[in-house]
Amino acid sequence: MELDRPGRVLATLSVLPALAVAGWLLAGLPLLLLGRFAPLPATLLGLPLAALLCWAGTRKLGESHAPDETPSGGAVRGGGAQVMVARTAGSVLGRVRAATWQVAGVVGVAVASGVFNAIMHSEQIAVRRDPATYTQYAAWIATHGGLPIPTQTEAFGGPDPALVFESVGFYAVDGGVVPQFMPGPPMLFAIGHWLGVPYLVPAVLGALAVLTVAGVVARLAGVRWAVVGAAAFAVSLPILYTSRTTFSEIPSLILLFGGLALAYDALARRERGRALLAGLVFGLAVLVRVDGLRDVLPVLAFAGLLLAMRRLRRPEGTVGPPLLAGLVAGAGVGMLAAYLLARPYLSYLSGSVRPLLFVCAGVLVLIAAGTAAAPALARFRLPSWVPRTGAVLVVLLMAALYARPWVQTVTRIPVTDDDRRTAEMIMQIQRANGLPIDGTRLYFENSLHWVVWYVGAPAVLLATIAAALLVRRLLRDGSSFGWLLPLAVVGWTTVTTLLRPEITPDHPWAARRLVPVVIPGMILLATYGLARLRRLTDRHGPKVLKWGMAVGVVLVLVPPAVTSIGTAFTPVERGEAAAVEAMCARIPANASVLIVERVTGDRFVQVVRGMCGRPAAEVDRKGSGDVAPEAEVRRLVERVRAAGRVPVVLGAEPGQVSPYGTASQVLGLVTRQDERSLTEAPNGTWTLRMNVWMAVA
Repeated sequence: MELDRPGRVLATLSVLPALAVAGWLLAGLPLLLLGRFAPLPATLLGLPLAALLCWAGTRKLGESHAPDETPSGGAVRGGGAQVMVARTAGSVLGRVRAATWQVAGVVGVAVASGVFNAIMHSEQIAVRRDPATYTQYAAWIATHGGLPIPTQTEAFGGPDPALVFESVGFYAVDGGVVPQFMPGPPMLFAIGHWLGVPYLVPAVLGALAVLTVAGVVARLAGVRWAVVGAAAFAVSLPILYTSRTTFSEIPSLILLFGGLALAYDALARRERGRALLAGLVFGLAVLVRVDGLRDVLPVLAFAGLLLAMRRLRRPEGTVGPPLLAGLVAGAGVGMLAAYLLARPYLSYLSGSVRPLLFVCAGVLVLIAAGTAAAPALARFRLPSWVPRTGAVLVVLLMAALYARPWVQTVTRIPVTDDDRRTAEMIMQIQRANGLPIDGTRLYFENSLHWVVWYVGAPAVLLATIAAALLVRRLLRDGSSFGWLLPLAVVGWTTVTTLLRPEITPDHPWAARRLVPVVIPGMILLATYGLARLRRLTDRHGPKVLKWGMAVGVVLVLVPPAVTSIGTAFTPVERGEAAAVEAMCARIPANASVLIVERVTGDRFVQVVRGMCGRPAAEVDRKGSGDVAPEAEVRRLVERVRAAGRVPVVLGAEPGQVSPYGTASQVLGLVTRQDERSLTEAPNGTWTLRMNVWMAVA
């Protein structure tokens, strides 16, 4: 059986984003390591490699490969371990028999999403939170081609203990500084700098994410639900939020859900090459976010299961070795990049990364043991009560997560400097929200309520029911085997994320944690729940079917849209690009910039160094408060002058720079910023003021 043309188009469009991103990252990383990440070499290597992966991942997509012995994705019955030897559909995307209007609808949602978010894009340049760090990272490698970022101590008269070159988001290393994060997203965002549209790439990636999620929905829930899934995903506030500025979550989502689509196709066709690509795409999620190592753990376990099935001569097992090889290769590239380019960040996260690496090693040991014991395990039979118990446990787990605020208050006593800064920020937000002041509160107990805010209670309920039904079917007889990997990835990451979001809990900021897997996973399961609901209503006649489905679709689409209305039409941090450009023009070309005030240093050290092209350092405050001691600043001014350069002093207020020369305001911006809400969904924005004053000493 072959797919009709619309089905083939939808199947192809939904995997192209992940393949293209993977190709670009694989080509760009060696160039970045060599300090040669520039437009010409990146284009000459990146475009052909991306095209090659796209060709390899989509060739013959939709053609029959193996006899479809169980067209609905059923299983060889028998229970127990035979659950794990179920057959998948023999033709790629057996569920995807698309009509042209359905494909057009998905593309239309994606394009509309991209255009809307491009119009409402953010300009986060001053380093206040992670997006600006990514912006500065991308701007630097786009113009300089490599890391580390040199500190240019000679411009300050040589090294001096009072010169602080590190800043928020940037760690000091020998002879320079390195950005905090993984290099994957900046290598994508750099494309915008080369094309002269540095703030529009996130919107393009967001549109590609819509295509990717719609493709997975079409494969697993049915093509009739692809447009619904695409629309519910596109209007969700966290997706809008992370599609407007330089976050890592959308690229991570593209790789993870693109990997799910490719793995489904590889299983359906028993094709080793596509399985290798699926594993590679999954593994490269680590190059985008270190958290990707956690997200792909179920893929590692699933590859082990396929290896065991291969030992039992099951046809699905043929894709196990290449899936595992691709996963190890992709994740290995990511960890290598972390070690070479983000070692201080890796050290900072060592408390969570090391346990993950040990878990991965443990899973590999279990894979070896399970593969060796596969013949004996195949004779094992699960008790008849296990499938129903599994389904009940899914419902109870979700109920427990929802009831968590009434039985638990998650707190953390500040121990480190980072903990204390987080506690101070939480207290400031509590004052603004009119809440009781308690800096130890983390609000993580509300995590499932966050999901309800952003996808709606009906979608969460449908997703829970769908997950329970799928668990029961998988444990009973292995039917719906094509769902096993998606359900494992969505279930594992959702539960671990909701238990410990590990993020400052103000919204919409904290909503980014839900973007790579939780929100698209909930929508995927909710659309499957709609598909099952349709089968039930179909028994009661066409009128009940029509109205029942209409109500179901409205309940899935309207709640997230209503939540998003309060912020969707207000861009934040606009005007920063023009303000920074004007500031740079005011700083003398041969200046060495000394920043004497804490907040100005946090926000603008790398901006001045990277975007203005002037050597910059913060003056050590030596515990004297927010402003550096005047005597220390004057000493450094003389060192700069002796080095033959113009000493320039920056601060947040005129009085902070006037002791060294005539104060002039070089940046004065009033714009909007994200709301910081702790106990309810964000429904507006706050005023943001930024001021920088300069004195030429």
